[in-house]
Order: sequence, then C-alpha cells, then structure tokens
Amino acid sequence: MNLFSFTAHFGSEEACRNHYKQERDKVGVICAKCGGIHHYWIKSRWSYECKSCRHRTSLRSGTIMQSSNLSFMIWYKAMFLMSATKKGFSSKEIQKQLALKRYEPVWAMIHKLRKSMGKRDARYTLEGMIEFDEGYFTVESSEVEKSKGTRGRGAAGKTNVAIMAESTPLEDIETGEKSSHCRYFKAKVLTSHESTEINKLITNSLDEECIVFSDKSTSYVDISELVELHIMEKSDKETTTETLRWVHITISNAKRNLLGNYHKIKRKYLQQYLDEFVYKLNRRYFGDKIFDRLVVANITGL
Repeated sequence: MNLFSFTAHFGSEEACRNHYKQERDKVGVICAKCGGIHHYWIKSRWSYECKSCRHRTSLRSGTIMQSSNLSFMIWYKAMFLMSATKKGFSSKEIQKQLALKRYEPVWAMIHKLRKSMGKRDARYTLEGMIEFDEGYFTVESSEVEKSKGTRGRGAAGKTNVAIMAESTPLEDIETGEKSSHCRYFKAKVLTSHESTEINKLITNSLDEECIVFSDKSTSYVDISELVELHIMEKSDKETTTETLRWVHITISNAKRNLLGNYHKIKRKYLQQYLDEFVYKLNRRYFGDKIFDRLVVANITGL
C-alpha cells in the first residue's frame, strides 16, 4: 500500500476505527466473562455486548491497543510505516513522522506491534528441509557484562541467535546446476549454547518429520532424535555457500538491517527486532496485503 492509497482509505479517525471493527468482526470476539462468542454491537459506546451475560467488550479490549491512549489513526499510521518498507523505522523516526511530542508512548506502541508479529509467526512450525545455524549479533553491553570481559560465546556486546530456514533443493534437468529455494524463516535469541536449549528450540519450531542440515557443533548432537533426519557437515566455505546458504544470507541481511536502522539495541529487546525482520521476510511476496495482516496481528497479538 502506497502513501496515496493509505491516505484515501484511512484519512480520518472514524475510517480507521470502522476498518478495525470490520477486521475484528472477521476474527471474532470472545467474552472475557463467560466465553461467549455471540455479541451485539453498541455503536454509541463502540463496544460489543455479550448476548449471554451482557458483559461489554470495548473495541480495543483484548487487543494490543488495550489501555493505549493513542488514537486509532496514530496506530494505523504506525502500522503503515512499519509495513511500507522491509528495512523498517526506529521508534524515534516514527515519533518524528507522526509529529508526536512524547517518545515513550510511541516506543511502547512499536514494541507491542513487534511482539504481536513474533506471536503471529510463533503459531507456525517449519517443515520439509531445514537449514539451521547460529550467528553473533551486536547488542549494547551492560556495565556488568563489560566488567566480566568474557570472550567468544556470551561476550559483552554479542548475542547468539539461532536462524532456521525452510529450504527446498532445486536442480536444472538440462544443465544439472543445483540451487535452492527458500520459503519461511525463524530466528530465536539464545540464552546459552547448551544442547537442552537447542533441543527445546527444535521441538517448538520444527515439524518432527523434517530434515535438518547443520554444521557439526556438539550442541546439535541430539537433534537427530527430534526430527526425521539430521545431516551434519563440517563447517567450511562450501557448507556456508551451499548447504547452509539461506541461513547465512539471512544472518547477513538481518545484521545489516538492524545496524543500519537502529542505534544500540539492548540484548533484552533483540528478539523483538528480529521478530519484525522475520515477520516481513516471511511475507515478502504479500505486497499491499502485509498492512492488512499487521492489523490482524494487532487484534490477535495480546
């Protein structure tokens, strides 16, 4: 959706609110008191009333906009900016574009949207052939981390991130040239490099009938027990450019994206920035529809 189209459809608070109601009606409303799914709409109150217990649910209630004092139009403009480009905007830049005086409400809004993106993608597991590897991401170090002076994994200013790519090998029948096509991705910040955390990640993120390709890290020794087949290859140039090609392209692109758009990402917020990157990456062919999907994520992401 371009700027002119957005302005034409969502040029007023009422237009944004009406669209939000239409999308929420499609998702459905569940009564917080009795669990009922059938409601009346009270337009004068902009609320739903449960047909069973008469409990009222506001249009914002149960969504990530709950308790927010920012207008629907501000939320819609923020979602448009976040979905308009694959590179993304910092909260400071969005505050500037929205001409808002206070930074804190904008920061909270953007992080809620990033969380909703992560929750949306967490509903799905990867299947088929999976590339799996890890990369170091630069983060802002705390004073405690700096004083420890740790090197390698867990070093100050570095955080380990697991990247998973749903990859399909392709071969040209005429030339025999081999390549691969990639569909969906996942990224997860790791708190340690222990096999127990890797195993939990594999169980939660991948279909048990998939085939996993990775290097020969000792932390991956149990993966074969969790999936149909686990193929481990020695980490070298060929593995990086062929077997784990899409994972390393994604790691490189994610680092470039985060470093180019955000200033000093704190370790505890890195997952949310990755959630935004992966959410848009997984929907790279959606075109204008990515804005509509973000509105749905807003409604269901609490």
